[in-house]
Amino acid sequence: MRLGAHLRLLVTGLLLSFAVALAVPAFAQQVNPTADSVKEQQFLDALKGNPSAELTGRITIPDGKAATLERPAGRDWRAFHQGTMIKVGAVVVLGMLLLLALFYLVRGRIRLESGLSGRTLTRFNGFERFMHWLTAACFIVLALSGLNVTFGKLLLLPLVGPQTFTNISVVAKWAHNYLAWPFMLGIALMFVVWIKDNIPGMVDLRWFAAGGGIVGKGHPPAKRFNGGQKIMFWTVVIGGAALSLSGLNLLFPFFSGGVLAMQFWNVVHGIVAVLMVAAILAHIYIGTLGMEGAFDAMGSGEVDLNWAREHHSLWVAEEMQKGHVPGSPTLQPAE
Repeated sequence: MRLGAHLRLLVTGLLLSFAVALAVPAFAQQVNPTADSVKEQQFLDALKGNPSAELTGRITIPDGKAATLERPAGRDWRAFHQGTMIKVGAVVVLGMLLLLALFYLVRGRIRLESGLSGRTLTRFNGFERFMHWLTAACFIVLALSGLNVTFGKLLLLPLVGPQTFTNISVVAKWAHNYLAWPFMLGIALMFVVWIKDNIPGMVDLRWFAAGGGIVGKGHPPAKRFNGGQKIMFWTVVIGGAALSLSGLNLLFPFFSGGVLAMQFWNVVHGIVAVLMVAAILAHIYIGTLGMEGAFDAMGSGEVDLNWAREHHSLWVAEEMQKGHVPGSPTLQPAE
């Protein structure tokens, strides 16, 4: 009797074990996530149709942003930042450098045709030079530190190694954050001080129509700032304002409106920055190597009278009427 009971228990155990062995694979097939049951990629593709869509989970901490598991828009931003932005920056900056090199080879340096007169005229006073160099110095550091964000890992990291690159990037980050403030101050000062001399007019259209002294010989009449300089002024003011607005949103992310807003301002900041770098490269070229005597305007603030007559004859006439050109009461604007 006892033997029969043991046999029945043994048989029952074997049958149950066999049944479990058959059931487990089927059960695992039902609860195991697979590409057919979950279709994760299709789900993420569906989210892409809505820029603000995101996949969230459950959290127990107060910060609701920590619940975000996946935001497809972030993938698009990374693709832009690590791919498209590098290509755009390379084309814009290197393209401008190549264009300036070609221009120099074809046109050469713009020489002073009438030679030096030995007499000078005040072009910019001390305060104007201060706000110019304040803005320029800050922009150079901001540009180099910003370009490091885009190109540093690609160009600088292999040359200096991880630790040195990290140290450079940390210093560049702090410099970028703090020098943004005097840069914004400089932009505001230039706008207030120079706006009256940078309103476009018909004389600027005639200046462009005559080639601005770049094409052919001779220089068309111009006031204190010619048509090209006015374009540079508005490029710096508008571009500087865009950099300032986007930069403030990046400096204070909790006030920018969320991650999507941060990504938007990051794109704006990067695109405007490389365009500004290209424009300033052209400005530096024409103010140094490209034109004889141009650097004196922001160097000492004094320019040769013949230089002023050739490039800004209408302005010289105005200065004469104000009595700012000593010893030349009968001097007339150059044609």
